[in-house]
Amino acid sequence: MGLDRRRVLRGMVNGGAVTVALPLLNTFLNGNGNALADGKPMPVRFGTWHWGLGMTANIFVPKKTGANYDLPEEIAAFKPIQQHMNLITNATAFRDGTPGQCHYTGWVILRTGGPPRGQNDMPGETVDVTIANQIGRTTRFKSLTATDTGETGSTLSFENANTPNVPEISPVNFYTRLFGPDFQDPNATDFMPNPRIMVRRSVLSGVLDEVKALNQKVGAEDKARLDQYFTGLRHLERQFDQQLTKPEPIAACVRPKDVDKEPTAGKEVELLHARHKVMTDLMVMAVACDQTRVFNMCYTTRSGCASKAGYDKPHHTATHEERIDDKLGYQPMVSWFTRRSMEAWAQFVEGFTKVKEGDGTVLDNVLIYATSDHGYARTHSLDGMALMTAGGAGGKVKNGLHIDLKTEAGTRVAYTALRVMGIDVPYWGEKSNNTSKEVGEMLV
Repeated sequence: MGLDRRRVLRGMVNGGAVTVALPLLNTFLNGNGNALADGKPMPVRFGTWHWGLGMTANIFVPKKTGANYDLPEEIAAFKPIQQHMNLITNATAFRDGTPGQCHYTGWVILRTGGPPRGQNDMPGETVDVTIANQIGRTTRFKSLTATDTGETGSTLSFENANTPNVPEISPVNFYTRLFGPDFQDPNATDFMPNPRIMVRRSVLSGVLDEVKALNQKVGAEDKARLDQYFTGLRHLERQFDQQLTKPEPIAACVRPKDVDKEPTAGKEVELLHARHKVMTDLMVMAVACDQTRVFNMCYTTRSGCASKAGYDKPHHTATHEERIDDKLGYQPMVSWFTRRSMEAWAQFVEGFTKVKEGDGTVLDNVLIYATSDHGYARTHSLDGMALMTAGGAGGKVKNGLHIDLKTEAGTRVAYTALRVMGIDVPYWGEKSNNTSKEVGEMLV
């Protein structure tokens, strides 16, 4: 009888049926250990990252496009990761006549494809949610969202206007959620299904049956609501099934040391960086352990929350009030904040390069999409915007490039990400932000 990686062993534990997957045997892999034997590539993951208040073009945007581009002052931190990322500049977020929502309109367009009609409006689901609905249904977590700001409002991931994906703000709680009692170590020699999960799974089965029965008795509008609810419950069911099945061994997965002490909270850059580092390390290992295939990190809020010890203005206030230095030609403290943001970006990307996976690193099988809320920080513009990507996406993306979008819609980058992640959409975005044009320079 032939073997395949879906072959399972079946048994009983405490009176409950349990399926136990066979380990990831050599026979299931290709000769190089970097793909499955049936030719399917290693799983590709998608992530997003965000920083507030854009940049200052004359010290941020390289003079050269393509490979081996120069690194102006504000992006000097890119040096160790330059070959792992792409910088996309001169992008535009088109308002199309909608009222401008400062610190909101820009990133909403770049992540949903259309402008909001007000501060509480969300034109549709964000791009990470679209991708998670495609690739996040078989992992323990459909997606993970985190921030170092300490604020639950620091999220840029939305199912819809009324349903944000609330970020993890506590490194201690994030560790417990990921690697606490419910974590199933894929490399453990023994496997015992968690009795609490078995009980939850049993209760959920009854709830699903009730929802099916109720669906036959309601009108069309309620059917639509129940269908959405049922879809969420089915995902929860798959999560429970995943936790009741022995995971395949994953060489890259190493349970991190306990995070048992909360890093000091605060908006000073040094404190943000310390929390960002802990959150990054946890997120990287969650991805490496295949607990999720979609993830989001917010470094600073869309209005730029960072502060500097000894300086009386936070980043956002400085963009409005700090004068342009006559000799430098830019706002020195505003630029200081931007440089710290780019250091945090480099820290985030480097985290994914430090974990080996197959014959490369986790970053080789990841695509990260980075956005900000504005272009030029001083004027809070929606033109001249900068975006970044990082990771090879399983060999589909080239890196080390500076790409000038020449004022075209920044939504082209998200559309490219959707296509790379296997989402078969002929176009994406609304009106002037609508595009069917990939950023071809970054594609293999």
